[in-house]
Amino acid sequence: MPLPSGNEQWPPAALDPVRDKLTVWDAWYCGDPNALSAVYGGGTDPGGTGFFSSERGGWRGAVGRAVERWFWGQPTPSGEKRSKLHVPIASDIAVTSASLLFSEPPTVTAGDTTTTARLKEIVDDGLHGTLLEAAELAAALGGVYLRVVWDRETYPAPWLDAHPATHAVPEWQWGRLSAVTFWRILEADGDRVLRHLEKHEPGYILHGLYQGTRDQLGVRVPLTDHPATAGIARALGPSGDAIPTGITKLTAVYVPNMRPNRLWRGNPAATHLGRPDIAGTEPLLDALDEVYSSWMRDIELGKGRIIVPGAYLESNGPGKGATWDPDRRVYSPLNLLPRAGDGATIEAVQFDIRVTEHRDTAQDLLEQILRSAGYSAQTFGEQGDAAVTATEVVSRNRMSFTTRNRKIVYWRPALVEAVETLLAIDKAVYSTGVTVGPPTIEFGDSISEDPKTLAETAEFLNRAEAASRDTLVRMLHPDWEDADVEAEVDRILEETGRLVADPTLTGAEGPSDAGFPSDGGGSRP
Repeated sequence: MPLPSGNEQWPPAALDPVRDKLTVWDAWYCGDPNALSAVYGGGTDPGGTGFFSSERGGWRGAVGRAVERWFWGQPTPSGEKRSKLHVPIASDIAVTSASLLFSEPPTVTAGDTTTTARLKEIVDDGLHGTLLEAAELAAALGGVYLRVVWDRETYPAPWLDAHPATHAVPEWQWGRLSAVTFWRILEADGDRVLRHLEKHEPGYILHGLYQGTRDQLGVRVPLTDHPATAGIARALGPSGDAIPTGITKLTAVYVPNMRPNRLWRGNPAATHLGRPDIAGTEPLLDALDEVYSSWMRDIELGKGRIIVPGAYLESNGPGKGATWDPDRRVYSPLNLLPRAGDGATIEAVQFDIRVTEHRDTAQDLLEQILRSAGYSAQTFGEQGDAAVTATEVVSRNRMSFTTRNRKIVYWRPALVEAVETLLAIDKAVYSTGVTVGPPTIEFGDSISEDPKTLAETAEFLNRAEAASRDTLVRMLHPDWEDADVEAEVDRILEETGRLVADPTLTGAEGPSDAGFPSDGGGSRP
């Protein structure tokens, strides 16, 4: 399908429910108090905060019009400073989700050595960072797009780029992504908005520049009208708005964070979108901020204050009020008739700070939020941080690792498709000798065993003659290349051979205490 002709609502009206919820989730993820106050109806347009501030007149505060009470929907009284405090647990959850998935880079291999070597170059050239960014966006907003990008003039290989779901209009066919239009705002001056649309469909990438308003796409203008799209115009094919990709695959992939999305099951335009980790926890997040704000208010009110009798004040002159000098030692009494309410002494006033009540309430809310998001409280440092083995860590964080495994179910096929498309573009555009096909992707362990535990396991396996030296070295050093493993095995065999020839080198009766005892002839297992 071609690009929109213009003079239509943008983003399309079918995505209005999606846009409203993405506005809320983005506000919690960004953690900007201005955005939270605006989206819940407790403030005005934050002036550029959030991804919808330039669209449809800014944040619409749709949630603030609901019947239920929201802490962030309460406006700050006139003449007072805002004292609301935000706890960035939503962004912490998104960061933790990304770390659980990609704290270690995935292993990407192909069926032949040439393709595997090329994939290693691509992985080592920033793919790990892109995946961390993409996983964080997916956890925060319900999903993320991975698009293949290339520029032969500036870079010798294609790469993957993470694109947020907030600026994408997907098209689905039988539950599969058939096309997607990415958009960005290049200029926003008053009611005039200049947008760049980039549509990915099998075989082509279409580009268009539109000048419209905050809620209307407007009319199409030449790509050369803006410096950011002028270079794209030179790469367009004969059709005038499309760049042929040279492959039949779609050059963008959608990765859902988690399915199903409970909100949009009946909306054909959104039923295949994922849901973020914080979906359904918004009231709890709002309550947590209220508890911490109340706690900080207690601290403010708990500051010690004193009430000074009028006789202790020193006049600053007519119309200038009076002040009290706390360092003054001697006061002269005044021969005045006493007035009702005048005290003779200085009174100290200090309110109690309800630490226990606030801490217990905040702790319970936090555990509820984490449990609803699918994580163990221990993953976020709650309930003790004592040093334990990796096995104990997995046991204590079982819920978090279960959520991680569920997310891998969605990430693995999407990443396989994205890397296969990357190889296809590499071959078609850069004329490399890679073999295009689905790669093998293995996700790394998010928790690594400590060296002591690994050494003890290796010793037990070796004594039981249940593993070769090659296997034991790979277990202790999973990040080593084959050449490094072979060199280490050779050094162990050489050392073992010397111990067999002269057992006195170890101070023991034989070489069995050397860590890797000889298997008879010194040959490699």
